[in-house]
Amino acid sequence: MSTTQSDRLRGLLEPLVGAEGLDLEDVELSKAGRYRVLRVVVDSDEGVDLDTVAELTRAISARLDEADPLGDEQYQLEVTSPGAERPLNEQRHYVRAVGRLARIKLHEGGELVARILSVDDTGLDVEVPGVKGRRATARRLEFSQVAKARVEVEFNRKDKSTEEA
Repeated sequence: MSTTQSDRLRGLLEPLVGAEGLDLEDVELSKAGRYRVLRVVVDSDEGVDLDTVAELTRAISARLDEADPLGDEQYQLEVTSPGAERPLNEQRHYVRAVGRLARIKLHEGGELVARILSVDDTGLDVEVPGVKGRRATARRLEFSQVAKARVEVEFNRKDKSTEEA
């Protein structure tokens, strides 16, 4: 999708998404056979529920019909959240992932899987789990050190209410 088309769609959709109290994370337009797929990725600090996605999908569909930014092209609209293994690209993404495990690739090379403990304007504090009976270690990472980061799925994650008890 061209930058101009992406910017135009973003400008068209951002007010609708913001009105629902959500952040517009991404707008992707891709080919799927004869059709195109317009994927709109939204999120918030509290997450996104299905009712909100349904309401937003109707509002976006109506706005796209009205503005007709894709012309006569046939497309399928998908409104979604970033998913379980969401990428961490902005400071707000890290804030939303506090308490979660993340796979972090560093610019200097190397990769670590660590639990995000806290986040501020310049970076994050993480806890790297110990291996083979060793203790976990705390580490400070500046955002400038992080090349790429993604939330890791935990099947045996402790519930916060269990940890506080």
